[in-house]
Amino acid sequence: MTFEQLSAFTISDDHEAQERVWNELPAWNRYASNIRSALAGEGVRASDKRVKFLGGLDAYEAAGGTVRRDLFDDKEGGFAVDVVKLDALVAAKLEGAAKAVKAEGWKWVEIMPDVSYDTFQAYGRRYPEQVPLSEADQAELDQLTAEYDELAELIEAEAADEGADAKIEEIDKRITALQDRTEIYTPEAFEIGGAIVTLTNYGDVRIERGLVRPEDDRDDEADGDDEGGNGVEKPQEAGQPKVTHSAALVEDLTAQKTAALRVELANNHEIALAAVVHAMLLSVIYDYCPNVDSALQIKLTHERIEISMKRSDDCRAVAELEGLRETWGDHIPGNPADLWEWCLHQSRDELLSLLAFAAAHSVNAVRKLHCYDRKGAFEHADRLGQALEVNMTKWFEPTGDSYFSHINRQSIEAVIREAKGDQAALAVKAAGKKLEAVGIAERMVVDSGWLPEPVRISVRTADTELDDAGFNEDAPRPVAAE
Repeated sequence: MTFEQLSAFTISDDHEAQERVWNELPAWNRYASNIRSALAGEGVRASDKRVKFLGGLDAYEAAGGTVRRDLFDDKEGGFAVDVVKLDALVAAKLEGAAKAVKAEGWKWVEIMPDVSYDTFQAYGRRYPEQVPLSEADQAELDQLTAEYDELAELIEAEAADEGADAKIEEIDKRITALQDRTEIYTPEAFEIGGAIVTLTNYGDVRIERGLVRPEDDRDDEADGDDEGGNGVEKPQEAGQPKVTHSAALVEDLTAQKTAALRVELANNHEIALAAVVHAMLLSVIYDYCPNVDSALQIKLTHERIEISMKRSDDCRAVAELEGLRETWGDHIPGNPADLWEWCLHQSRDELLSLLAFAAAHSVNAVRKLHCYDRKGAFEHADRLGQALEVNMTKWFEPTGDSYFSHINRQSIEAVIREAKGDQAALAVKAAGKKLEAVGIAERMVVDSGWLPEPVRISVRTADTELDDAGFNEDAPRPVAAE
């Protein structure tokens, strides 16, 4: 039994349970993570958003919840064992937020700690109308914004006074409160609409307002205008004569209109930038935006890469991208119908930042089985990484859980030979069981800069080029084991 396995067993002091888990797990599957999960039962990890929302395992435990911890875990690990208790505490705390939302006058308010991308597809939407702030509120907002920027610079330069973090948090809350006054829902929205109170992946409260259940949506019926779906007027049964166009003529005239729009857009890069950003954001930011589209035939294709990961919650890059999405979500209009006018009023720098954010969602370097037609895309992904000077050691660390436990012993030995030399590989070869080899390999490659081939991006400089083993130039170079 390795030290990692022993550490995992300290999550429980039930000796019968420990022996049962050891005997029931097959020898090839006795990884520390599997032992820990088996002993924790149906426990919830400390990294779960519900635990974060409560303030961590300590807060959950103080409220009467049962916790199991690994005595050797120095990364705030552990499990909330009583899931029913956990959900009850989360629901009680969310009730406070829901109570404030109910007081706004919505027809209904629901608490859903867990929502998926498809949750909101079942609802219609009513969006708030934009209204200007009063002169006094606008003056206060300008003052607070300037104060926030000044304080943020001091904090970043590590020159701020004690308590600056708390002060900037209060300023941010006040700014948010003032910005909320620029959006007002109509009485009709409150009459038929509702809100869902949920949690973000970071454990923060998220409120989706203006949702309309299908049975309450009054906009489902057609408006009953005099035009067909292709813009051709319907025949008039009675009344004054009206100009009518055949479908062929409409197609001809609108083609000429399109040609004019294309040449004018080609000669106006400012509007072109806003138009491209607008089209891409419609696909990236909004979960559901019926009847809102772009005249540009630009559709951003972006797949959910989390389904290709074994433990996406532990991926640093996924968490970082979600943080960017939430940050931009606070600036971009909630109503997709308002996005076009909003884009037109943004600076070039702001639009370029949004263009980069949206375009990033379309990057796909995921190698799946039988994806031979994407060889060129994979090669370009590496060239993209070289241009960006991506340091993958910042985003991925080969550990027992993330890598070594998923390859066979021969591969582990080959890895160590490549990373640390022939002498080090002998230690892996001499290991009695695969689990021991996994632990040895993990300890040997830590801080070495070595990365598995599928995640490597060679970082080229003007004078040097990294070797094929994919070591990062800033990381310590590997040495042969003594």
